[in-house]
Amino acid sequence: MKKRFAVIGYPLKHTMSPFVHNRMFELNNIKGEYEAILTPPEKLTDTIATLREYDGFNITIPHKESMTKLVDELSESALIYNAVNTVANKNGRLIGYSTDAEGFAAALELENIPLSGRVLILGCGGVSRTIATECIRRGCEVTLAARKQSMHKAVTLSNDLKNKFSKSTDCIAIEDICESYDLAVNGTPVGMYPNKNESVLSENQLKNIKYVFDSVYNPENTALVNLARSLGIKAVSGMGMLVMQAAKAEEHWYGATFKKEDMKQLIADANDEMRRIFGE
Repeated sequence: MKKRFAVIGYPLKHTMSPFVHNRMFELNNIKGEYEAILTPPEKLTDTIATLREYDGFNITIPHKESMTKLVDELSESALIYNAVNTVANKNGRLIGYSTDAEGFAAALELENIPLSGRVLILGCGGVSRTIATECIRRGCEVTLAARKQSMHKAVTLSNDLKNKFSKSTDCIAIEDICESYDLAVNGTPVGMYPNKNESVLSENQLKNIKYVFDSVYNPENTALVNLARSLGIKAVSGMGMLVMQAAKAEEHWYGATFKKEDMKQLIADANDEMRRIFGE
């Protein structure tokens, strides 16, 4: 019997999840099918009732926080990040996990980029919150950056993190960034298709940064990534994080394991598929 999996979210027009997970099933010789189920917020509860017949499913925008209240049990990762992006059906009980942070760390490891030292995180949304939390848990010195008109969001996130981990984070306006950092992480949508020519950091700001990670994966090479590389800075975009968080999800679903070389090939193939979808 085929195992059944899905991703739910709203919108889902160009989700890469079915492509990525179906390839992972092939790598593990799993007879599985994976579908995308468009789920507006008002349909979420009804959709979850249907998904109780599935072996597992993923959750994307805008349901990750709402899912914490709809599963039967929250894992340690879901409690830490206050979000659920993966659900495993364990004997009829829905167990919620958060694999985004693990995916981020694994994507850096795959590219031999250390997650340590001074980390600059651009943006204060859900992605930035998750990455900031992971960085703090790993002992990094974190600086949160936002546009001047959104600095109150950076301060709010900083206070939330201090209350949770008893560790302070600095806040700075993106326009004022001038110091040196070991790693800069773009957690904003700046540079995302179709605004492919926008970079959240300038050339002068990048000169003081050792590594760059852009959570945006469409396009494959964002303006930020290209600018960093032109300065001799090692930089990677977000497809690795997407693929590696999916690999962590399959670990929870059925104990999947993957080889490093297979993951690198899948990242390359997923980028090829994305270009096919968007006609680039």
